[in-house]
Order: sequence, then structure tokens, then C-alpha cells
Amino acid sequence: MTKLSKQPNYILGKWIKPKKEDLLQVNAINGEIISSCSSKDVDFKAVLKYGRDKGGPALRKMTFHERGRMIKKLALHLHGIRKKYYPISFMSGATKTDSWIDIEGGIGNLFAYASLRKKFPNETFYTEGETVGLSKGGTFIGHHVMVPKHGVAVHINAFNFPIWGMLEKIAVNLLAGMPAIVKPSEVTSFLTYEMVIDIIKSKILPEGALQLVSGSGIGILDHVQSQDVVTFTGSASTGKMLKCLPSIVDNAVHFNMEADSLNAIVLAPDVTPDSDNFKIFIKEIRKEMTIKAGQKCTAIRRIIVPDKYVDEVQKALKAALKKVTIGNPHDETVRMGSLVSSKQVEEVNKSVDILKKNSEVLYGGNNRYKVIGADKKEGCFMQPTLLLNPKPFKHKETHEVEAFGPVSTILPYKRITDAIKLSNMGKGSLVSSIVTADPKIAKTYMVESAAYHGRIHFLNTDSAKESTGHGSPMPLLSHGGPGRAGGGEEMGGMRGVFHYLQRTAIQGHPTMITQVTNQYQIGGAQIEKPVHVFRKHFEELEIGETVITAKHTVTDADIVNFANVSGDNFYAHVDVTSLDGTIFEGRVAHGYYILSKAAGLFVDAKKGPVLLNYGIDECRFTKPVYPGMTIGVKLTVKEKVDQEKRDEEDIAKGIVKYMVEVYDETDETVALATILTMVKKKEG
Repeated sequence: MTKLSKQPNYILGKWIKPKKEDLLQVNAINGEIISSCSSKDVDFKAVLKYGRDKGGPALRKMTFHERGRMIKKLALHLHGIRKKYYPISFMSGATKTDSWIDIEGGIGNLFAYASLRKKFPNETFYTEGETVGLSKGGTFIGHHVMVPKHGVAVHINAFNFPIWGMLEKIAVNLLAGMPAIVKPSEVTSFLTYEMVIDIIKSKILPEGALQLVSGSGIGILDHVQSQDVVTFTGSASTGKMLKCLPSIVDNAVHFNMEADSLNAIVLAPDVTPDSDNFKIFIKEIRKEMTIKAGQKCTAIRRIIVPDKYVDEVQKALKAALKKVTIGNPHDETVRMGSLVSSKQVEEVNKSVDILKKNSEVLYGGNNRYKVIGADKKEGCFMQPTLLLNPKPFKHKETHEVEAFGPVSTILPYKRITDAIKLSNMGKGSLVSSIVTADPKIAKTYMVESAAYHGRIHFLNTDSAKESTGHGSPMPLLSHGGPGRAGGGEEMGGMRGVFHYLQRTAIQGHPTMITQVTNQYQIGGAQIEKPVHVFRKHFEELEIGETVITAKHTVTDADIVNFANVSGDNFYAHVDVTSLDGTIFEGRVAHGYYILSKAAGLFVDAKKGPVLLNYGIDECRFTKPVYPGMTIGVKLTVKEKVDQEKRDEEDIAKGIVKYMVEVYDETDETVALATILTMVKKKEG
């Protein structure tokens, strides 16, 4: 680790050491001082303005694809040097496994969001959803676009994941095109700081895209404006206080809160103590109590168990917890490290004392345990503590007080409906799990408890081998929860990116909306040119460019022949005697015949820039086609999606989306589809 007495902040494009000492950072294993950090002399108004004025414009000039490739480059860079962060992480009390979740899990978020660029157009903005018709004649339509907000994302993070907490958030705002100010917890910001040094040195991000404030950050939100976004991870009480700040309320600043919650796991009635699912249940609890020494916002705090199995559960859990070795993370035999600070140990013990008023301590709760490779007195260690609340509906402390450490409480229930009530008594959590092999029980639990939980984890032998576990939020799924959990959402794939974008409705003529969005809108101008679109390279094609084909009159023979070739002998196509009581007036052509014939009409058969048909989207058959009807096709360039080369040997190409409109002799549409073709670019 870089030696320093005062940890500098990276603000205004440079590293600035604080003039005033403020907060000491201590090694949680041995009590040694690591460094100090402070934000007392930081001009937050200037820092926010710098992010908006410098980082914002640079990111907004980039397309989603360019921003995604930038994130991928950063992920590859950090992955290549990831091992250097482990010894620093150990000083926070994290074991190798804990550090892997924080370091490589955080980098994994970067990779996930880099890949997500392919879900967005190669544009600086995103066109969302479907066209909305606003007039009878079709000359006035509406659409929605989403553009990056002209502000800065302020991320106030918790102490437990100093790297994951930063990377899982900046991955999203960077893809969206917004700069970030990261304010990690001052307790563990020494690890965040080390990674930011490497990010800044890499020069992968444009200047102003990332700033770091390592101190307490008091006052950082006083100058936020309406275009800014604030995310907070931490205690519910602190989050509520920040959410009510005048600057947040007066400017209607988007505030995303992810607070600690009383997450639960339920052992369903169908799981017996002699089953493999019971073993999975015990293993999951032991893991969630001891990973990061229980200092996880998603950790299991409440263990909801059928009353007839309480004795078996406590016996199995006590046996599992006895095997947990506590101590210095440098020792490979250690399975649980320390809490992050002596203050945290004190806070957890205070919460345990409250819980003990009406709950029995089954395991732990004392100082009679061994520590490997460290001095128990110098470090911030704590033994896993298991409690039993025999009357969970009467004694509600378990549903109100969270001991943010390796602490969990068993709660007995009689019926699954009681288990659901107990789970929901947490008043909102980030996640709950249910171990069951019965889909009816799982469905009942989901329907009745989903309103109280941000994520529900179904666990049994079918999924256990590959399950990421109760406590692992995933980049492409929403992370957050209602009520006590803060009411926010993070990540969630494209949903997460939308938090940093402004959704705006646009209205106008289809041609204007086509030209503005670079997506063809029905009713817009269709451009006919002498050269067939299949003879053109990717760059040469123009949105709205259209081929109007020759026409074909459908015959009975066409329908019979297609039935023979395809094997589709559905009665409406082959048996005219069975049409009574149906919507059909007579033998009807197969929808897929119409689509196939359309391809025969619009395809230019000679070898050219079109490499292959990539797929079909949004296919609809809107009107029956009977023998004697005449069909024609309009093939229109709807959208172009650039593709990057995988390597030097790869062919330079892009995906062209064509709108296929099949119409009859009355000019009514009988079929609509979007086909995707892979089209070669010009050489060089």
C-alpha cells in the first residue's frame, strides 16, 4: 500500500491532501493506524460544478457503445492488477473470500455493464418503447427518448464493501453518461483510495468522470441540483436524514436509498431434518452469518423455522458455527475475520443486548473463543451469535433491531401463513430466501411476501450447486427493497441505467421523429433508390430507405404446397369443411407462408454485403390472406446497430433492422415484421 500520513482526495482533476487531520483509519486485525482522511476543507460546491462542467460533457459526447467499451477497458485493467488489493482488504478484517466478493465482484459488475451496451443503440441517447399514434391520419405521433442528465451522481457508500460499493454504482452511471463523485465510508476508504489511484493513472476515464472524497463528506449534499442523482447505502436512520435535506427536497433530486434490513430465510414445512434441502438451509445460514463477519446489508438476520424442527435447526447450526475459525485473514485456515472497527463491535453488542431481553442465546454472545494469528484484545473480533426468540409475534425486537454483525435469531412458526407474516414483519427487506421443493409453497410465499422484499431467493437441491446465494445481488437484477430497506433500486440491468437518464416525450410527424431518433417510424417518408438495399454496405444504407417489390397473387396451390413442405396441416389451411364457427371465410394462407413469400419478393439473391439473416422480431399477422388476394412488400431500413470487431481477423459489420410490411390489393397491411440482417462494412 502507498505510504502516507494523510489520505488525499481526488477532486478538481488532482490529488489534494487535506490540511486538517480528521479521522484515523485503523487496521481491524491488530489496531495499528493506517492513515487519516478528512474532507473538512473540501469546497463541495466547486467539486460538484467540476463534475458537471468537465466530466458531464465529455461522457455525453460518447455513445452507449463507446461508454461500454470504456468500462470494459477499465474492467480488464483492474482485473489484471486485482491481486494487489487483497492485502489491503485484509486490513478491514475481510478474509480472502470476503475480499474476493468485494474486489472481483465489483470488477464483475464493470464487465456486466460493459456487455449491457449491446442492449442500447450506438447513440448518445436511447429511444424507449413503441410509437404512440396521436392522430387519425397518422401525421402526428409520439415517442419517448432518454438522455443523460446534466448533473453528477453522488455515491455515498457503506464501510462493508469499499470496492464493490463503488464499482457497482459507477458502472451504471458511466454507461448512462453521467460523472460520479464517490464518497466511501471513512472507515475503509483506504481500500477505495488505492483502486481510484489506479483508475486515475490508467487515464481510461475522461477527466471529471470520477472524483473521490474520502472523509466524512459532511456538506457534500448541500449543493446538489435538480439534474444530480444521489445514491446512499448505509443505515436507515442516516438515509432518512439525508433524504430530508432541503437541497434534496427543494430541487426534487433523485435520491436512491439502500438501507440495512432484517432479511429472513424460511425453512418450508416440506423440508425435513433428514433431507439434503435441510443441509442446504443450514449451510446457507452459516455462510451468511460469517461472510464479512455478518456485516452485509443482505445478511440473514431472522431464521424462520417450523416449530417442530426448532431443536434440530439449533443443533445443526451450533455444530456448523463451532467449525468456523476466527482470526487473521492472512492465515488460510481462517474462515471469518473481524468486524471493521471497535466502534462497530460496540454497536453490535449493544444491539445483541436488546435482542437478549426476550431471546435466548444459543451460541456465542461471550468472549470465550479462540482467535488464530491475532491478538483478540487488539483486533475487532466477535464470535458468531445465534439466538432464539420463542414468541416472535409477541416479542418484536427481532423485527425492529438489527445487529450488524455475525448475529441471527431463530423464529418458530406453525403454518406457512405464519412464516409469511413473520417475514413481512421486518417492514421491508432487501432479500428473503425460502428453502423448499414444493412449487405451491414457493408461489404462495412469493405472492404474499413479494411486496415486502426486493428479492426472493428460492433455494433447493435443484439450484444450490449454481446458486449465487441469498446475500449476492446480481448486476442485471434490481438490488433494493421497500420500507425499511429504503425503497430504492440499484443495478437491475437497463433499469438501473434509466435512473441516470431523463425520460422525455417527443411529438411530431413520423418523418421528423424518424430523422431525430434514427429509427424509422411507420408513416414516415420512405426513400426509393435505384440500387437494392441488399447491394449496399452498412455505411451506405439510409434510415427510411425502402424497396417496393413486385406483387404476387396467392393461390390454393401455394397453400397446399406450403402445407406439404412445412408439415403445417392446421385445419384452417387444409380443411375448408371445418371452418364453421371460426373467424375465417375460407381456406386461409399460412402466416409463415406470407412471410416466406415476402422474403422471396424482397430478397436480392446475388452475393453481396449481406452476410446472413440474423433473426426476426415483432412478427404480426394482422389480416387473413385468402386465395385470389394479391400481396406486395415494402422493405424499409428501420434501424442500424453498429458492431465492434472481436479481433483483427473479424469482419467489420453491423446489424440492419428492416421493417417488412406486407400489404394486399386494398393497401391494407396483412403482416408486419422486423428482420435483422448482418451486413458487411466497406473494406477499411
